[in-house]
Amino acid sequence: MRGWPATLAEGPVGLRPLRLRDASIWREVRIRNAEWLRPWEPTNPETPLFRSGIGPYLSMAQTMRREARQGLALPWVVTYGGDFAGQLTIGAIVWGSARSAQIGYWVDKTVAGRGVMPTAVALAVDHCFFNVGLHRVEANIRPENAASRRVVEKLGFREEGVRQRHLHIDGAWRDHICYALTTEDVPGGLMSRWRASMRQAFPR
Repeated sequence: MRGWPATLAEGPVGLRPLRLRDASIWREVRIRNAEWLRPWEPTNPETPLFRSGIGPYLSMAQTMRREARQGLALPWVVTYGGDFAGQLTIGAIVWGSARSAQIGYWVDKTVAGRGVMPTAVALAVDHCFFNVGLHRVEANIRPENAASRRVVEKLGFREEGVRQRHLHIDGAWRDHICYALTTEDVPGGLMSRWRASMRQAFPR
């Protein structure tokens, strides 16, 4: 796939491809953030809600790396100051006349509130639009997940309505609000918009 693998950065925030050797740090961060993430995590209705081994990570990483080779996903680790801080995935990529994808992300609670995830999302979306060649990126977020909704709202994603019983989350089928951007929405790039909003919020 054009534009993959890719490593991106803006200040202390970085995106780099997911690696199998991230298993140990992924497990440590996930266990530490289990209660923070549990209400928002997609689950399989046929399997337990949470497992603490590295097996689930290795299975997920292998699947996502294979999908990346097939042009169906861009799986990134989010870093902050060079340290593992979360995960961001552009998945469900559809080519042809759609050229669309979905974005999902989570961040370590210890760095939440520092602008890490809006910066990571802006980096990823710009890369998808201007390097990979996608036209539309959407984020589907539970109405109750105020923190994740703030990320896309800060970046100017358009709210497009509710998808009823869209994903299996925390043991049940949950409604999600669909947010989206297309290339026409950010002709100058999403990162440029995010930088401008930060300058307004924190003028020198």
